[in-house]
Amino acid sequence: MNVFGLIGHPLTHSFSKKYFDKKFEQENIQNAQFSLFDIEKIELVQNLIQDDSIKGFAVTIPYKQQILPFLFSINDAVKKINACNCVKVIEGKLYGFNTDFIGFEQSFIKDLKPFHQKALILGNGGAAASIKFVLNKLKIDYSIVNRTKSKHCITYDELTDDLISSHQIIINTTPLGTFPLEDTCPDIPYHYLSSKHYLFDLVYNPSETLFMKKGLAQKAFVKNGYEMLCLQAEENWKIWNS
Repeated sequence: MNVFGLIGHPLTHSFSKKYFDKKFEQENIQNAQFSLFDIEKIELVQNLIQDDSIKGFAVTIPYKQQILPFLFSINDAVKKINACNCVKVIEGKLYGFNTDFIGFEQSFIKDLKPFHQKALILGNGGAAASIKFVLNKLKIDYSIVNRTKSKHCITYDELTDDLISSHQIIINTTPLGTFPLEDTCPDIPYHYLSSKHYLFDLVYNPSETLFMKKGLAQKAFVKNGYEMLCLQAEENWKIWNS
């Protein structure tokens, strides 16, 4: 039996397990199982891979950066993003990849219009790294909006009518709005949004977040992170089986 899985802490609910359990059943994949590995510190990954049946695993918070010193080899995307969300295990050695950016890019570009030239990235945590990588790749200018001001970030208080109007892509990389806190959302001036705005929320549960609802009320186009996660999971599967 080939074992695949997800490492993180805590793993209270997992998109990945539901996704792969369903995939294995629907595609009649009989020699594979997907497990959750809730490890309290990243060093325990070394104990995990003593099991020869483990062929690969996905990596979630808080370990996407902490895993880096344990990797035998990394690809260019991991180097540039400084985060790894997919590991392939070969003869006890860990090979690191980043498929988060692939999932986001493939989902994001489907609905991109020629007038979508500038973006606001809400939040500057780990999830934002892959988004910046993709926007740089697509040559889309962006500004980062964060709770605290820094050299590279503006604050939510600084979001004016002009800024919102000129940045017609707004991407939420924060966990605001995630179940069970569905009544929360990033504090932006939604009344400045228009039908030309494209709101992308990395949150997938609930399927329509408050951020998205407020965008829809202004006739903006909105999209959640579910398709991104599915695409990322399929990329992981390709890597694990290549």
